[in-house]
Amino acid sequence: MINLQSTTRKILIIVGAVILLFFLWYFSAIVTYILISVVLAFIGRPIVVWLNKFRIGRFRIPSTVSSLITLIIIWTFFIGLFSFLIPLLIKEFSILSTIDFDSVFAQLQEPISKIIRFTHRETVTVDNQSFFEIIIDQLAEKLNLTGISNTVGRIVGILGETVITFFSVSFITFFFLKEEKMFRAGILLLVPSDYEEKAAKILDSVSNLLRRYFIGLVFEVFMVGLLVMGGLTIAGLQFQHAVVIGLFCGLFNVIPYLGPWIGAIVGLIIGTAVNIQMDFSTYTLPLLGYMTIVFLTVQLIDNILFQPLIYSSSVKAHPLEIFLVILAAGSLAGVLGMILAIPVYTIMRVIAKEFFENMKLVREITKNLDNN
Repeated sequence: MINLQSTTRKILIIVGAVILLFFLWYFSAIVTYILISVVLAFIGRPIVVWLNKFRIGRFRIPSTVSSLITLIIIWTFFIGLFSFLIPLLIKEFSILSTIDFDSVFAQLQEPISKIIRFTHRETVTVDNQSFFEIIIDQLAEKLNLTGISNTVGRIVGILGETVITFFSVSFITFFFLKEEKMFRAGILLLVPSDYEEKAAKILDSVSNLLRRYFIGLVFEVFMVGLLVMGGLTIAGLQFQHAVVIGLFCGLFNVIPYLGPWIGAIVGLIIGTAVNIQMDFSTYTLPLLGYMTIVFLTVQLIDNILFQPLIYSSSVKAHPLEIFLVILAAGSLAGVLGMILAIPVYTIMRVIAKEFFENMKLVREITKNLDNN
């Protein structure tokens, strides 16, 4: 009888989990709003805590007011950033849409051909196409560089749909800031009573780790973008182009390890394109060399200072461990997997520590969590 009850209970738990996953998929837009709000609440929580501690005599700022002030600070930052960057991006896309990229690749062909001739006695060909011609064909097919102006039109159309997202996320974030335990309490409602204590401990640990991670990630994106922008301006690139490239490099840096290289390649292509009228040998080539030095220097600073702080200190994991996890996630789910690898792995480690602590592997990979 006991075994029958136990089996029935397990079946009901499995069925409940399947139903929950279905609803999460069906209402994925709402789930996305909630997850974005959770991240913003993580980032804004230190401001709320500071405001709640702030006193003038006997007067203390109510939690409702401090949450509203924090939300205003967050959106003021993002709106100010976008109002500065969007005109630059539109202008940059307009410039790029008028550029003949065949001429850009034609300028790049000569130095690349010299490199190929230096490393090979004969030009490498595949199906009667040179290596460089294959690269151009693939870039033209994948990137569709001639459609940049159409992309701007699509972006403008999407802006209308973001209004609903803006108000939804703002509303949810406000209550997550005001009532810190609201999200935690909502999750615990879905957990069986027997596991509620362990689930509460897991949520507290995950919350502390991911809060440090997301705050550190925002800091890294900002600093990488700022350093690239400043370095490229010093290197001789026009300020508006340096700002756009710095933005791309900062955002691409969210993709661990692979992102900085993507940002550098995009930056070099833009640097070549906007100087298409200049002499390649005497102006553009030295400029690309200086830009490469800037990208490598910023990447070195990121690897030595920023990434150990974020990937190791914040989530309490060894850098090699993080690297292998990111590689595995990239193999399974591509770029999106690499972006989500660290938060997901952090959650999995905390859960494993609570339920599988007797396993030696789990004890090894979670030993630093005790210092959380």
